[in-house]
Amino acid sequence: MFSLTVCDHIMIAHSFQGEEFGPAQRMHGATYAIEAEFRAPALDAHQLLVDIGLAKTVLRALLEPIDYRNLDELPAFAGKNTTTEYVAFHIHGLLAAACKDGRLGDGGRSVTGLKILLREAPSAWAAYEAEI
Repeated sequence: MFSLTVCDHIMIAHSFQGEEFGPAQRMHGATYAIEAEFRAPALDAHQLLVDIGLAKTVLRALLEPIDYRNLDELPAFAGKNTTTEYVAFHIHGLLAAACKDGRLGDGGRSVTGLKILLREAPSAWAAYEAEI
């Protein structure tokens, strides 16, 4: 299995619902370093999985609507606790759709697996991965 990873970061504000979140129920911020790992069993005729520059451009475009935003105010997250795990799941869905609909070129259509990892701190991170 081949893989290619591109990275970016976002800064967000949010709050959580539920006593189990303690002080995080109040509005707070987070900075996420985001890693998007594309996987495929084969390379294309140019020995590429996906074009790395295009992957970075598409990832940035998908992150732009949530970067420097309060996630509590966005319809996409209505009724959800925007935990690190859930934000990884959300980004996975956006990037998987971009692969399927050709925004990552023909290589993107050949991607069979995708892992989104969000690093909230050097000692804490969460990920979501699934076949696409």
